[in-house]
Amino acid sequence: MSKSKNETLTLRFLAEPGDVNFGGKVHGGAVMKWIDQAGYACAVNWCGGYAVTVYVGGIRFLNPIHIGNLVEIRARVIYTGSSSMHIAVDVYSKKPEKDAYKHTTHCIIIFVALDEDGKPCPVPSFVPQNEEEVKLEHYAKKLMELRKGIEGEMEDFVRS
Repeated sequence: MSKSKNETLTLRFLAEPGDVNFGGKVHGGAVMKWIDQAGYACAVNWCGGYAVTVYVGGIRFLNPIHIGNLVEIRARVIYTGSSSMHIAVDVYSKKPEKDAYKHTTHCIIIFVALDEDGKPCPVPSFVPQNEEEVKLEHYAKKLMELRKGIEGEMEDFVRS
């Protein structure tokens, strides 16, 4: 895989009053929307075509985001299958006048690349280039194994 594709993407914007929940902070649903948008942009850049979200897991809300905060969303490819892309998404926020960001949210999203007929199609392989990327790829593989157990437990309760 050449480095012509970028495995990372960063979005920055201000949290707006329309994003507020009943507690006066940014609504979790707004954060989830931002995560999906950043993940999608990262995935389609990687695969060079259309992709759909097939799994969002392990979302952790670590700290609140306040209205008016500068929000930074960092998405990165951490593992690829034949047609799937595992994207780690981390959300950070800070007061615009401050220097230090606070980690607010983390999750993993899996996207599948689709061709013009809506069928899964191959994606470029992600090859870790440093120790951090190797750790993230291992993390993605570990989560895949954990999901298999969860999916087995859910079979009787999830209808197609």
